[in-house]
Amino acid sequence: METLLFPAAAVGVSTLALGIYVGLGVVRSGERSGSRLASLQSREELLAANFNERAVAPLAGKVGRFLLRFTPLGWAQRAEARLAIAGWYPRIDGNSWAAIRVVAVVAALIGWVVLQGILPPGQKLLILGLIIVAGVLGPESMLTRKINERKELIARELPDVIDLLVISVEAGLGFEAALGRVVQNVPGELGNEFARMLQETRVGVSRNQAMKSLADRTDVDELNSFILSINQADQFGVSVARMLRVQADEIRVRRRQKIQEKAFAAPVKMTFPLVLCIFPAIFVVLLAPAAMQIVDSLSSL
Repeated sequence: METLLFPAAAVGVSTLALGIYVGLGVVRSGERSGSRLASLQSREELLAANFNERAVAPLAGKVGRFLLRFTPLGWAQRAEARLAIAGWYPRIDGNSWAAIRVVAVVAALIGWVVLQGILPPGQKLLILGLIIVAGVLGPESMLTRKINERKELIARELPDVIDLLVISVEAGLGFEAALGRVVQNVPGELGNEFARMLQETRVGVSRNQAMKSLADRTDVDELNSFILSINQADQFGVSVARMLRVQADEIRVRRRQKIQEKAFAAPVKMTFPLVLCIFPAIFVVLLAPAAMQIVDSLSSL
């Protein structure tokens, strides 16, 4: 079994490196295409890109467009929605994501072919199942983890952002001017999303629609509640400053309740490690000397 450790590790690292190589090429190609539209790069600057960006990324996009023909209806839209929540869209679109998923599966199968000749017969099916599961579920698990991390980060930034909005609006600024102040002074995921929302309003999109698009790109419950309150205040003519003050208080209360919920759940989560790991060690330390003395006493009788 020890002889299989190095080949399995080598194949695993190679598979991961191939997936990362293609993924980075797609991401950098998307960023370069966006900057190309903004600043009309010359042919020499475009040719200065590496092989991964110039050849692998376009090939991955074409493969993804071909593979989308065989996916269920609406899969690309759902994938792009999840990519937007993770902050990867439009650097990675539905076509590129489909190609990355296929590359991961193909790399897993290549790893299986490489390992097939050195694996014992009884372990081939097990290793094949593990490799296929890693290739199929690996990219999706990474995307899910990124979504959860980004949502948690936005939820953590939201109370401070709303406090700054309250101060700015009560000082006499309009709501959009206050958002501009937030974008300047609060860097991060939420600040970037507000900056994108302001850009959409400046090109003609209504504020109501821009904020709905912001809610779709983030999918954070606290932010969705805040956006709904802002839209209702615009529709019914409610004071924005008063509404922001109420939202700031409610979000602080929700944040405190979540912290208390995690604190109350901590003893329950600590039960299993205590029972399985700590208590046996304590019992051994405390009872072992007494048990040895009892055994010695009984043996001397």
